[in-house]
Amino acid sequence: MPLVTTKELLLDAQKGGYAIGAFNVENMEMVQAVAAAAEELKSPVIMQTTPSTVKYADLEYFYANVKTAAEKASVPIAIHLDHGSSFGLAMQALRAGYTSIMIDGSHDSYKENIAVTKAVVDACHPSGVPVEAELGKVGGKEDDLDGGDGNPYTDPQQAKEFVEKTGVDSLAVAIGTAHGIYSGTPKLDVDRLSEIRKVVSVPLVLHGTSGVPDEAVKECIRRGICKVNYATDLRIAFSKGVNAVLHENPNTIDPKKYNARGRDEVKKYVMSKIKVCQSEGKV
Repeated sequence: MPLVTTKELLLDAQKGGYAIGAFNVENMEMVQAVAAAAEELKSPVIMQTTPSTVKYADLEYFYANVKTAAEKASVPIAIHLDHGSSFGLAMQALRAGYTSIMIDGSHDSYKENIAVTKAVVDACHPSGVPVEAELGKVGGKEDDLDGGDGNPYTDPQQAKEFVEKTGVDSLAVAIGTAHGIYSGTPKLDVDRLSEIRKVVSVPLVLHGTSGVPDEAVKECIRRGICKVNYATDLRIAFSKGVNAVLHENPNTIDPKKYNARGRDEVKKYVMSKIKVCQSEGKV
C-alpha cells in the first residue's frame, strides 16, 4: 500500500491503548527487515532516519527504499524524520515525500523551541503531514545527538502550553530515557508521564528506548505512550549478524551473504518489539 502518515496511526494507538514501534533504519536490509516483521505480525510500523543517517546518503535514497517497502506490503508504513535538527532539514524531508516530520528544538530555549516547532507545523500541515516535537531533553549520545547530562525532565504544565501554542501532532517527553547505550538500568519517572498525559491531548512519544526493559516500556504505554522509538539496538542486531558470518568464514566477500544475516537479526529484534508495543494484529 502507499506510504501513510503517522497521524491516524498514533491516534488509533492512543484510542486502543497500544503503541506503534518506530525503528531507525540505516540501509536497504534494515528497511526490508522492519517491513517483513510488520507484515508477518500484521502491525503498522514507522521507519525513521536521523540527520546523520541522511548525511550518509540523502533523504531521497531512504525515501525510495521505504516507499518501495510500503508498496510491497499490506500493512501501513510511514517514513519519519527523527530529530530533525533545523527548519531547513524539515522542509527538505517534506519535499522529499516524508510522511511525518520531527523538529527537535529541545536544545534551544523554550521560546525558541515553540517558534521553530510552530514554523514547521505551519509549513507541514497544509500538505497533511503531521509534526512531532520534543520538550525537555532526552539525555545520552547517539550520532550527532548529545542530550548532555542533568537536563530537565518535561514539565507537565509547560507541555500543555507548548502543545497549545504550536499545534504539534505528537510530543516526545523526557522521563528518564537516554539515547545510545545505557551503563545501567534506566529509572523512568512514570508518575510524571501520567501527569503529562492528564493535561496533554496529543499522542506522546518515548525516545531512547533501546536497552529499556520491556516491562518498563509496557508500563509507559499503559500510562499514555503511543509511539516507541528504537535505534541503537537495531544497529547492534545488524552488526551481530554480519559479524557472525565473517567469524564463521572470514573469507566471505559477497555482501549479500553477511547483509542477509544482519537483516534476519534485525527482523527478529523488530518482531520482539512490535509485541512489546502490542500493535500485533492491529491492521
